[in-house]
Amino acid sequence: MRIYITSVLVDDQDQALRFYTDVLGFQKKTDIPTGEARWLTVVAPDQPDGPELLLEPDAHPAAGPYKAALVADGIPATSFAVEDVRAEYQRLRGLGVRFTQEPLDMGGVTTAVFDDTCGNLIQIAKA
Repeated sequence: MRIYITSVLVDDQDQALRFYTDVLGFQKKTDIPTGEARWLTVVAPDQPDGPELLLEPDAHPAAGPYKAALVADGIPATSFAVEDVRAEYQRLRGLGVRFTQEPLDMGGVTTAVFDDTCGNLIQIAKA
């Protein structure tokens, strides 16, 4: 068994696509209209056939309260691996990304958490 697709609930698919591609550096893989929304996925540029991240609309009534509760408690919606958390933190801050947690060494893993501009906190980590 392996991860094929995982999702993050977003309040604006166009804004999410810009942020996840232009800022974070993912590449768009799939963009298929599905009525009012789209099946919209991104992948790591060095793994075009690897796991996909679905930028899923948060239109379901449970999505808003769920996302708000996670943000209020400082819980990331997902985590991305990076080679150097501190370097990525500096790069993203230079692009205007707002961090809620600066790089933190947690004994064997370093993490940082930022706002994805679409209603989520996202963690970056290096183990």
